[in-house]
Amino acid sequence: MAHPLRLSLCEIEWDEKKNKITVNLRLFLTDVNEALVFDPNSKELAFCQPNEAKNAETLLLNYLDRFFYIKSNNKRQKLKIQRKKLAGEGEDTALWLYFELDQPTSLKSLEIKNAVFTDLFFDQNNIVYVHVRGKSKSLMLSKKTPVHHLKY
Repeated sequence: MAHPLRLSLCEIEWDEKKNKITVNLRLFLTDVNEALVFDPNSKELAFCQPNEAKNAETLLLNYLDRFFYIKSNNKRQKLKIQRKKLAGEGEDTALWLYFELDQPTSLKSLEIKNAVFTDLFFDQNNIVYVHVRGKSKSLMLSKKTPVHHLKY
């Protein structure tokens, strides 16, 4: 039985002093397994476990490359997982992914695509919080509106 909400959560923050954009992405583990190995209850990839599959991160990054990106100042950022963790229990278990992106120049624009799992679920919604220069913006991205542009 799947979790009742079709939702992902993403938080993006630009640290002007460190010249970094941090991205925290939370995905339900059952959705990740459904997208990658077509079985929501699969233990095959074993994310964050001692027996994590050697190809687990590669499969996940390949999937994300198709459905999730961030462009800063019109340049698409390369995603590399800094760390990950599991939180929650049972069908509510979430896979947290943490990314750091270099942003050496002043941030003038962000383009965010978050269409994760919209290929699987018609009712998938992806909430994105963006924090830049002390201001926050909330976005709801979906199959109909997978991309949002912000100018600063």
